[in-house]
Amino acid sequence: MRISGLDVFVITLPLKREIKHASASRHESQNILIRCRLADGTEGWGEGVPRHYVTGETAHGAMEQLAQTPLAEQLDRDCNDWQQVIALCDAFEPKVEKPDPRCHHSNALRCAVELSILDSFGKCFGEPLSRLIEHLQPACRVSDRRDYVRYSTTITGEDPAKERLAAIKMRIYGFNQCKVKVGLQGASDFERLKRIRFWLGPHVDIRLDANEAWPARFVEEKIEQLLPFKISCLEQPSPHAELEALTRYKSQWNVPIMLDESLTSLIDAERAVSLKACDMFNIRLSKCGGFLNSLRLAEFAHLHGIAIQLGCHPGETGILSAAGRHWGTSVGGIQYLEGSYDRHLLRELPTLEDITFGYGGRARALYRPGLGVTINLPVLHRIKTIEKRWTWG
Repeated sequence: MRISGLDVFVITLPLKREIKHASASRHESQNILIRCRLADGTEGWGEGVPRHYVTGETAHGAMEQLAQTPLAEQLDRDCNDWQQVIALCDAFEPKVEKPDPRCHHSNALRCAVELSILDSFGKCFGEPLSRLIEHLQPACRVSDRRDYVRYSTTITGEDPAKERLAAIKMRIYGFNQCKVKVGLQGASDFERLKRIRFWLGPHVDIRLDANEAWPARFVEEKIEQLLPFKISCLEQPSPHAELEALTRYKSQWNVPIMLDESLTSLIDAERAVSLKACDMFNIRLSKCGGFLNSLRLAEFAHLHGIAIQLGCHPGETGILSAAGRHWGTSVGGIQYLEGSYDRHLLRELPTLEDITFGYGGRARALYRPGLGVTINLPVLHRIKTIEKRWTWG
């Protein structure tokens, strides 16, 4: 079976509420959707969420990359099993014009194309995407199949009344883990954490995400006052440019450190381990270049005693939510799991299936072939801003 072409859509998704943190705020998300067409008419879908402040990507830039990439030369080959499909995905190399020392300037695009290929061939083979992990060579040591997962939740930068309401809802809804965005300009993290801990109660696992807000030399001062609120972890406290400084100060902070903006590729992972800069990786499918690269990062983390979180980008549709579900139900050792916010965050769902997590963040594994979701084409054509088609063969 061969790929006969790709269709690319840039979509703009309005969000139900503003998502605000130290690096950015947004009321909408601009995503890339890819439709992969096989020679027998089977179609698969993929998604990427480019964030310029994370990997230097934009949706329009991704379209330009595709236009300069010899797609037929890279993707026009026969695939009859998962190993051949994996090799095909690995052969996809988007054109990158600017210097890319961290190998991440095409990660969202790579994720979108790869997922569309995996979805289409999963449907062709009659197997869910989660079965892919069984076919990796060498065998993936972090493989661990289970029937359900449990997602954590997030409190972003909001006024005290909205934060209180969010915390109460999370407590009623039975969540046992919550991420709190800190480092927002003009806000007192101490007062916010004091309120949030009170309303969440004493037993919820609270971790913090500073989104690079604090210079490394000030992190001890910032975090010291927050330790009484039983903080389990601090995500990306300082800018990536200060990673070496992070290493110098890390032993003084008495709280595990997770990397996010500093963890976008295997090159980043290797540097973080060599510097002993962190205790955890935040792996996000779009940020880290797709399902396969994210599996390899999880394997690398396991080999080096690094814990992992599977994160998400606010504004992901059911495509990436489904991909995250397949990943989350087939990889072991995930300490925190984020995603499947669909109905809670998007004003309109571009997928016919609603796979939003349930009470307490619980969600079942997906077993339909491929990703297991179907695109709502009328919605897609209403929210698309750009469409382009490539055909060969």
